[in-house]
Amino acid sequence: MIRIFKIFIFFGFINFVNCQSEYIYILGNVQDAGLPHIGCQHKFCNDKFNEFEEYFTTSLAVVDPINKKYILFEATPDLPYQLNYLDKKIFKKFLLPESIFITHAHIGHYAGLMYFGREALGSKGLKVNVLPKMANFLQSNGPWSQLVEINNIKIQDLNFGVNVSELKNITITPIEVPHRDEYSETAGFIIEGKTKKALFIPDIDKWEKWDKDLKQLVNEFDYLLLDATFYDSKEINRDISEIPHPLVSETINLLDSLSNESKNKVYFIHMNHTNLMLDPMSELSKFIYSKGYNIARVGQRIYL
Repeated sequence: MIRIFKIFIFFGFINFVNCQSEYIYILGNVQDAGLPHIGCQHKFCNDKFNEFEEYFTTSLAVVDPINKKYILFEATPDLPYQLNYLDKKIFKKFLLPESIFITHAHIGHYAGLMYFGREALGSKGLKVNVLPKMANFLQSNGPWSQLVEINNIKIQDLNFGVNVSELKNITITPIEVPHRDEYSETAGFIIEGKTKKALFIPDIDKWEKWDKDLKQLVNEFDYLLLDATFYDSKEINRDISEIPHPLVSETINLLDSLSNESKNKVYFIHMNHTNLMLDPMSELSKFIYSKGYNIARVGQRIYL
């Protein structure tokens, strides 16, 4: 009886600590164009037109539960639904983020800024953290420049390797990743809390193009949220070289020699509408889990 009581106290303590800790909250796991995807005749897309399920474009919130604040990663086309989701599931009231961090200038990562403009919320001085080329892009091109000019958003410059803090116990550090940089550079983000740190890489061309060793990064981080746009090259009827990403099959092969404990640090995210890893009940999802990996799902919490 005493042993059972001690176990109960132990797990009660763990739950209390978790309730007090900052955490990453998954707000979306789909590639830029979302799900259902425009023009998609795939059965999975068609099913989603008829079901009320949360399939949002890739985004994270880092939540401070004590002070009821959060920061947002990516301003997606699904932003109104995602902020409403935070309202209903976490805060029980509508709250704007303390600031927004944006990785790069592809539509799924910044287009949601439009909802802070005059035609929508009309926010005042909302901080948007971006790298120099991305800052210039927003300041020099409409309609984004209007958001800056009338102070709907306030640009805050980031620099690779320099950390910033917008929440009490959280530091954010942008790191450079190779990607299709038509309008801006591309960042991944290190998200470091009191005891754990995560790496967020929603978009990268190929692991071998990077000057970092993914296996080594798995050893360095507690969680890695990694680009999983395509499982394999047969998913889409397009020249996949035009839209390079590390195939999930390639990532699995690269990390195959790691222990299950290490593989369990990986959360695949940013999946194309053709990638059946999006469906939790698919055979592909079951295979990914059997290999020791995780798949990011809306509503998941990852404690920092």
